Amino acid sequence: MTTPDATPPIRPGYTLALLTLMSALAFMDRQILAVLIQPVKLEFGLSDLQIGLVTGLGFAFTFSLLGVPLGRLADRCERRSLIAWCRGMGGLLGALGGASLGFWTLMLSRAGGALSDAGGTPASMSMLADLYPPAQRSRAMSVISAGGSLGALLALVLGSWLAAHYGWRVTMVVAGSGSLLLALLLHWSVREPLRVVTAHAPPAAGARPSGAVAAIWGQPVTRWLIVGAACTLLAAYSFGTWNIALMLRHHGMTLQQAGSISGAAALTSIVGGLVSGSLTDRLARRDLRWQLGVPILGLALSLISGMAYLLLPAGALTAATVLMVAFAFFLPWWVAPTYAAISLVVPNQRRATANAMVLLAGAIVGNGLGPILTGLLSDVLNASLGGDGLRYALMGMVSMLVPAMLAFGRALRAYPAAHRIALQPAAPATATTTATTP
Repeated sequence: MTTPDATPPIRPGYTLALLTLMSALAFMDRQILAVLIQPVKLEFGLSDLQIGLVTGLGFAFTFSLLGVPLGRLADRCERRSLIAWCRGMGGLLGALGGASLGFWTLMLSRAGGALSDAGGTPASMSMLADLYPPAQRSRAMSVISAGGSLGALLALVLGSWLAAHYGWRVTMVVAGSGSLLLALLLHWSVREPLRVVTAHAPPAAGARPSGAVAAIWGQPVTRWLIVGAACTLLAAYSFGTWNIALMLRHHGMTLQQAGSISGAAALTSIVGGLVSGSLTDRLARRDLRWQLGVPILGLALSLISGMAYLLLPAGALTAATVLMVAFAFFLPWWVAPTYAAISLVVPNQRRATANAMVLLAGAIVGNGLGPILTGLLSDVLNASLGGDGLRYALMGMVSMLVPAMLAFGRALRAYPAAHRIALQPAAPATATTTATTP
């Protein structure tokens, strides 16, 4: 066992920065294939449907197997080591994608991103909930959530530059290898924080005990947040995977042009995520309902800007840039407030599991089905729309922000009561509370 003198100090700011950087590199590896769609498609002769399967199915299948079990493990074991192992091994698998021989080996390499996110993200959110008080939690969550947008920016700008100069295989190796070094740094320099025990009301008299997954799904707030996240990520991952291909096909851009414009949108997305965290913490102090009101507002504004972008005629590059930036700014407004809300209504011993369930819904519906459905719709519509099927397929995916807003609205109705219950003092020990599992 490590002696106290050899244990690194708890530094919330440093831990947050390192976890955010690890999230960024993991998301860069996960999104890099969206930048490389065209050269990979040409080299292996893949259809749009096969590209959708590669970008979605490999990740979604692995995450569906590992997401909740690793979330449960994070609720029971040292989160620091779990994050280091999963991020490091996920990056290694992603880097091996540079040696792909075809469709199946390429799809197998995409499973690395699922391992990294399944083990790394829920545990990271759980650690941060113990490092930051409730009044600062949305801001902390917005910082680590910005890692995804930073990773997308790296994939779009650095990834497109690497692909143009060194080819897609070297690009995949670079995208995946950085996580290995950061995993070692995390293990050596970050201390596991103490778990903060939250006081939650005891179960109702006569209520039957349930497992963590059933209890989380049975709570209206978390159930509707999971549904809303799934619908939102269906739109987000479909757009993120296929937008560069749309710019190349519909607007006639080069790969570097598309990457630069998308990079500007990704940079704006980072700012939007940070703004949402700060705005939520400020507004929620005045009215608790803003904790989920901010995500609904962001989804509404992103729906308007996203549909306007997709309706633009070919060659309208200035308008396309402005609307894409607006879409990217408002879309991440749901992320930080949602994870902060979960940390405020779910007991500490179930937080990582609840986060894993949100990510699982996104992995299966968003990352899994989104690119596949978009590719399938594109192939079907191309025959009747003269090669413009991808644009209309993306319109259908972005319209899923409507049911997402409805789901967040249902969660908002239940949130104040759930928050009040979560803040009730713990019940005093009685004969009914002493029979716990050793």
